[in-house]
Amino acid sequence: MAPVAGGALTIRMAEAADVPVLLAMVRELADYERLLEHVSATEDDYQRALFGAGSHAHAALAEHEGAVVGYMVWFKSFSTFSARSKLYLEDLYVRPAFRGRGFGKAMLVDLARRCVDLGIVRMHWQVLDWNAPSIAFYRSLGAEVSGEWLSCALTGSALVALAGDGIESGIGDSRRRKA
Repeated sequence: MAPVAGGALTIRMAEAADVPVLLAMVRELADYERLLEHVSATEDDYQRALFGAGSHAHAALAEHEGAVVGYMVWFKSFSTFSARSKLYLEDLYVRPAFRGRGFGKAMLVDLARRCVDLGIVRMHWQVLDWNAPSIAFYRSLGAEVSGEWLSCALTGSALVALAGDGIESGIGDSRRRKA
């Protein structure tokens, strides 16, 4: 248990039975970020992603006085510069009624300890440029908030179109490998 303002916080790995509350909080976060229409994940999707064969994402819940107050989801990635594992924090969320009590910091401390224990050299995440409270919070922890790198993504039809590029000219099939 982590000591925080107003009592102790328990941070524990999510279990299959936690998926409904986890997905509810994912939707809460998406709503706050003005991205709710992009949430397509179902409980079955989360069961597979977190607990199915070959799963590589991890989730933890934060609890205070019997209530789930937040969550974080992360996965390992790889640094080609150091040839070591790094960790990508996909989501860190504390429910609005529980903010300002140190819960978010306690969750990041827990995750940072996991990184150090596993020899992970870097923990990184993204924050929306308009989310001034979170940016200030991350900076207060010593995080570098950089505007140098821009996020890129291919989804839906753009991903399918790129995957199909080159097939007509013979590029692709013989060179394709499973990731």
